[in-house]
Amino acid sequence: MAMPELLREWTVADVHALPDDGNRYEVIDGELFVTPAPAWKHQAAVHRLSIALDAYVGRLRLGYVLATPADVVFSPKRLVQPDIFVVPPAAGRRPERFEDVRELLLAVEILSPTTARADRVRKRSLFREERTPEFWIVDLDSRVIERSTPADQRIEVISERMIWQPAGATEPFELDLEWYFQAVLER
Repeated sequence: MAMPELLREWTVADVHALPDDGNRYEVIDGELFVTPAPAWKHQAAVHRLSIALDAYVGRLRLGYVLATPADVVFSPKRLVQPDIFVVPPAAGRRPERFEDVRELLLAVEILSPTTARADRVRKRSLFREERTPEFWIVDLDSRVIERSTPADQRIEVISERMIWQPAGATEPFELDLEWYFQAVLER
C-alpha cells in the first residue's frame, strides 16, 4: 500500500518543484512546512527590524541583511525561509546567488499563530544544529524577543533592549524594544 503524500520524506528539490501559489514552503529534515502569506503587522515587524539591522550591518561591513522570500538551503533536506537573516561575506565578497549562502550570522522569525510550533521547536533546533550564532523569535503579542544560541540550550527572553554584537563587530547593535513594538503595533 502506498504511503500518503503528506507522510513522505520531502527534499529541497521537491519544494522547488511545488507551484508558486503564494504559500511559503520549507523543509526541515524531510518534514514539509507550509504557511500562508503573512499578515500586515508581521510584515511591519520585518520591515522595521530589517531597516535597523541593515543600518548597523552595513555601517560595520559585517555582511548583508535580507528578508523572506529567500531560500536558505543547508542540505538536501533542510530549506528554510527566515523572515530576516544576516549573511556574512563569502570569500570576502557578497554572495551572488542564494546557493552560495552556507552560513548565517543571525536568523529572525516573527512569530505568528501558524508558525509558532515550527519557529519555537523545529527552527530553533535547526539553527542550533547549523551553528547559526543567534536565532531570534520576535513575539509581537508578548512584546519580547526570544534569543537562542548554539552554545546554550536556555532561551533568553528580552523585553527592554536587544543588544547583539556578532564576532568581528567593533560595537553592538542596540534596539529599544519599547520603541520597536510601539512603531510596529502603532499603539
